[in-house]
Amino acid sequence: MHSQPVGTGSRPTRRAVLGTIAGVAAAGVAGGYAWDHLGHDRGGGDDLGGTAADGTGTGPSARPTGPHTFERLSAPDRTVVRAADGGTLATFTDGARTAVLTGPSRTFSEPRTTEAKVTTDAWVRVLPHEWRQGMEKSAWFKGWFRKALGDSSPDVFAVAFEYSSAGAPDKHNASGVRYAGTAHFGPRNSKVNNPLDFAYHDEQSDFYDYLGIDWTFPDGTRVQPDKARYGDVDCSGFQRLVWGYRMGIPLHNTNTRGTGLPRRAFAIAAYGPGRLVIPDTGEQPTDLGALQPGDLVFFAIIKDRPDFIDHCGMYMGLDDQGRHRFYSSRSAANGPTLGDLSGRSLLDGTDFYARGFRAARRL
Repeated sequence: MHSQPVGTGSRPTRRAVLGTIAGVAAAGVAGGYAWDHLGHDRGGGDDLGGTAADGTGTGPSARPTGPHTFERLSAPDRTVVRAADGGTLATFTDGARTAVLTGPSRTFSEPRTTEAKVTTDAWVRVLPHEWRQGMEKSAWFKGWFRKALGDSSPDVFAVAFEYSSAGAPDKHNASGVRYAGTAHFGPRNSKVNNPLDFAYHDEQSDFYDYLGIDWTFPDGTRVQPDKARYGDVDCSGFQRLVWGYRMGIPLHNTNTRGTGLPRRAFAIAAYGPGRLVIPDTGEQPTDLGALQPGDLVFFAIIKDRPDFIDHCGMYMGLDDQGRHRFYSSRSAANGPTLGDLSGRSLLDGTDFYARGFRAARRL
């Protein structure tokens, strides 16, 4: 089950953005380019909230059912739900809204950029509240958990792959806004000629640029999308698109402390919601046992700023080679990728991103 130890140069100032929003209900996931599944439309068409998908993939056809027990573990402090056979049903971490449930196995792949595949039975969901010890006794949790165990609608992973740079079909809401579909990293940077250079496509594209809509944050700040960046999201903009706009994690418009996700990778690492599960010591972590699928992972990859966090991604778990793989929006792939163009998407070993890996946060 998923509970394996589950456990360039400096860049210009980016436009501040972000705010608290209600999550847009997850829509159906499109397929073969990203993950193996059986999907169907349940009558909602392309309207948000009307579509679902069965992530049956290659594994069990249903989640474990029957009696279950709750166990407290530490490092980090968390509550683990055990099935009758002792297997892990779910993990809830104190101070975080990320919940990881065991469900049907799915395989994520991206043949355009890597031969690696990630097969996982981890389904990443977002709780309505930060987890606290003892919450399993509350009425809201009992209702939520009962529904979550049988939920086959797109989870965080499935939603994230609705933006795959390898090709994801467009989805529109009732207002005509394209809320999902192939995402790119940013506009072409004419000053850079090497397509594998990190600056070949420009960063600074946030979730509202991808959507092409104006956005007003809770503090009253109103931002407008850059038309040249329509359909684009940089690394932190991608995480904000998935976790904020789609999954309902609050957003704010500064790179300082505040409610929810700030704009840039370094600020999310330092001030984001949830809790650090791997703190930044300035060195590549060697113990990855605290990681679980869905954790945000952070990298210092600028040559002349070795201590500066400038990239972030989403941890997916072990790939078919037993390597720790992540998913992020990157310039070389021109959008969200789990592939290996201009550096393998790995946390362990001696490859480029692994050497730059510094910290992990569970939202």
